[in-house]
Amino acid sequence: MSTKPPSSLTERRKAATQLEIAHAAAELFATQGPHATTAEEIARHAGVALRTFYRYFRSKQDAVSPLLATGADRWRALLEAAEPGTDLFRALETAVQRSLSAPDETAATALLRTRGLLRAAADDPALRAVWYRVNQESEERLVPVVARLADGRLGAVQVRLVAAAATDAIRIALETWADTEAGVTGEDSPAALAVQCLRQLLGGMSALAPDGDGGG
Repeated sequence: MSTKPPSSLTERRKAATQLEIAHAAAELFATQGPHATTAEEIARHAGVALRTFYRYFRSKQDAVSPLLATGADRWRALLEAAEPGTDLFRALETAVQRSLSAPDETAATALLRTRGLLRAAADDPALRAVWYRVNQESEERLVPVVARLADGRLGAVQVRLVAAAATDAIRIALETWADTEAGVTGEDSPAALAVQCLRQLLGGMSALAPDGDGGG
C-alpha cells in the first residue's frame, strides 16, 4: 500500500476509512484475539459495510497494516527532515527517540495499541506476517532517505545496512517491550530500547561519522 500523503479529497476519505478499520481491528485483536475476531465484527466496529472492508483489505489481519505503517511513516518523516551531510547516526538516534517517545496521551495510547497487536500476533502467524511485511516495506523506503542524508559518504551496501539496522532496532525494541509490563517512558521504554539496539547494531560502522571515508 502507498504511504504517500493523500492528494485528493477522495483519497483522504479512503485513507481515513482504512485507518478507522485498522483501529477497530487493533482494538478487537488486543481484547479478544485474532482467532475470535471476524472481518464482520471489525467492519461493524468500524461502522462500515463488510463489502467496504474487503474493498480495502484481503484479510482481517491485513486490516492493521495502515496503523502499523503510520508509525513507520512518522519516524521516516522525522529522518527526512534532516539535512544531507548531517551526522547520520545522530539523525537516526534523534528520529528513533522522537518517534517512540510518549510526550502525551495520544502517543502513549498508540504505543500501548502496538503492544496489544504484538501480543496478539504471538499466536497468529498471519498477523505476524503483516508486522514483518510492514517492517520490510519500511526498510525499503528508508534506503533512499539514508542515501540522501549520507550524501556520498556511504556505499550502496552500507546504505542498505544502515536502513536494515535502523528498522530492526525499532522492531526488536517494540517486540522486546511488548513482552514486558514496562511503561511507555523510562529506561525500559520503546524509545530507550530502540536507541540501545541502534547503537549496538551500528556501533561498528565508523563511516557513519561526518568525515568517514564512506567506502564499501
